[in-house]
Amino acid sequence: MHRSPLRTTVTALAGLLLAACASAPKPLQGEFVALSPADAVRAGSLGERVRWGGRIVSVEPLAEESCFEVVSRPLAGDGRPVDRDGSTGRFIACRAGFYDPEVFRPGRDVSFVGRIDGFEHRKVGDYGYRYPRLAAEVVYLWPERRDVVVIERYPYWWW
Repeated sequence: MHRSPLRTTVTALAGLLLAACASAPKPLQGEFVALSPADAVRAGSLGERVRWGGRIVSVEPLAEESCFEVVSRPLAGDGRPVDRDGSTGRFIACRAGFYDPEVFRPGRDVSFVGRIDGFEHRKVGDYGYRYPRLAAEVVYLWPERRDVVVIERYPYWWW
């Protein structure tokens, strides 16, 4: 069976595009322990290098660092939090420097790479909650998701 050069080129390019879609941005690549924030609390894991992400609840800029409270979500192959209901726990991620709460506002998707360096007790409403604390090496803010309206047009008027 003979394949045309154009067909081979198109097939190769499609494969590359699919591979590019599934890979994480360079700052989010690496080796990580498969551990959710809820698992980290149960196991008392310290020092583990993880890649976590989710939706921002709040950002607290402090004198030397900014700390994010995040509702964790499972991550897709590209490292972006999956857009669905549910959670794998909550966590606090802190990184040196100023992260503007107006840019990193509640509801935005964010991913982090870092090491678990402790636990904090805070309240969620009246409920006492134990958060794993992440010393973040990377803070990756994802572009906002936009709703897309699909308009279908059929080739025939009777369709």
